[in-house]
Amino acid sequence: MSAIQFALNRAMRLDGALGVAIVDYLSRMPLGTLSHRKDLDLNRVAHSGTDVVRAHLSALDLMGRKPEQLEDILVTLDSEYHVLRPLTRRTHEGLFLLLVLDRERAEPDTARQELREIENLL
Repeated sequence: MSAIQFALNRAMRLDGALGVAIVDYLSRMPLGTLSHRKDLDLNRVAHSGTDVVRAHLSALDLMGRKPEQLEDILVTLDSEYHVLRPLTRRTHEGLFLLLVLDRERAEPDTARQELREIENLL
């Protein structure tokens, strides 16, 4: 099993996980996706998540902050959480983890911690 597939499977074990992707924000292309919902278009979510990550990194640059200071971004929707975590290790430059969670069942802090651990395993 590849490291990407392992990371996707591990993220989907979280309570309330609806879908997960590892995305290259330079090309907007997901390197891998996993979802148990047919109505969740992770390619589309990844593409739009790329805009969010790029905007935050650009804002950090304007403030004189380093990109690695950005741990994650939490987007709160009426029924979902989207957690975006840029990968900061040099070998993962340009990548981010995207996790879509059911707002009723998920615990965002637990998900954020799990994404940190997944990043360390990649």
